[in-house]
Amino acid sequence: MNPILLDFPDEITTKRLIIRCPRSGDGLAMHEAKTESIQQLRQFPASLPWAMHEPTADDAEIFCRQSHADFMSRSNLNMLVFLKETGQFVGASGLHRIDWEIPKFEIGYWCRTSLHGHGLITEAVSALSQFAFEHLKAKRLEIIADDLNTASWRVAEKAGFELEGILKNERSDPDGTLRNTRIYARTA
Repeated sequence: MNPILLDFPDEITTKRLIIRCPRSGDGLAMHEAKTESIQQLRQFPASLPWAMHEPTADDAEIFCRQSHADFMSRSNLNMLVFLKETGQFVGASGLHRIDWEIPKFEIGYWCRTSLHGHGLITEAVSALSQFAFEHLKAKRLEIIADDLNTASWRVAEKAGFELEGILKNERSDPDGTLRNTRIYARTA
């Protein structure tokens, strides 16, 4: 079956979060969070190459609109994360590198710097995992994290993902520094 015909929710709610498909007009909130967090995100250029470019409000709005179109075509399922109580933008996550034949997905994520350490991204990843297994009939979910990005791979572990391996010298920074990559997975 063509995945564009699949019907599933475009919003997930948890105890503290609303996780939803990007919409037109979300770019400003995303831009503010990226600007706040850009220096931290730039610590991992091999896994976050988009963070190496200076963020602009227009680029964030383009991302949100393109992500909405990708969500509708089922080619990439970017999601934005907001605090349920206040509506504050927390960060982004989603289901990427989709293989509908299996089906399998990669979960990516980033969190605005001022909200680190509250378990919000772990909560979002757990909810997205449940969503993928229940609504998308996922057989495999992956999280790929830079070996030096301890916060990222700890999210994977707290969300129930198991380390399958560390790929040595798998990526390189723009300056040529080689980086190791951790592969985490959960299976149905």
